[in-house]
Amino acid sequence: MVRGPQHRRKPTQPVRLYTKGVLTGYKRSRHTQYPNVTLMNIEGVQTKRDAKFYLGKRVAYIYKAKNLKPKTAKRSLESRVGGVTQFRVIWGRIARTHGNSGAVRARFRTNIPPKAFGATVRVMLYPSNI
Repeated sequence: MVRGPQHRRKPTQPVRLYTKGVLTGYKRSRHTQYPNVTLMNIEGVQTKRDAKFYLGKRVAYIYKAKNLKPKTAKRSLESRVGGVTQFRVIWGRIARTHGNSGAVRARFRTNIPPKAFGATVRVMLYPSNI
């Protein structure tokens, strides 16, 4: 016995909680480069005003390594409980804008390796200040 109308849920697209960005290089001057500050462009950001929304947001550079490692920091039980993975993450935060065309400066926990320039990063939409 069916009570009331049957509602079928429409399949929804997954929600992406980040925007994409591209690492463009280190902050630098004519003779010196500063590897602790990384420049990046964020998808859809063309002006300094647009870039100000992303100040303080977290950034994740995800890359694939050669060796397997446990998924979390608890190393003792991981091979049995959580499994292992080849993926690594370097976390950072957007510090300030750079120039007038929407580029931003980010500081990461460990400096980004130069082979990452041109790679995509995830700019998380948290912490939110709306």
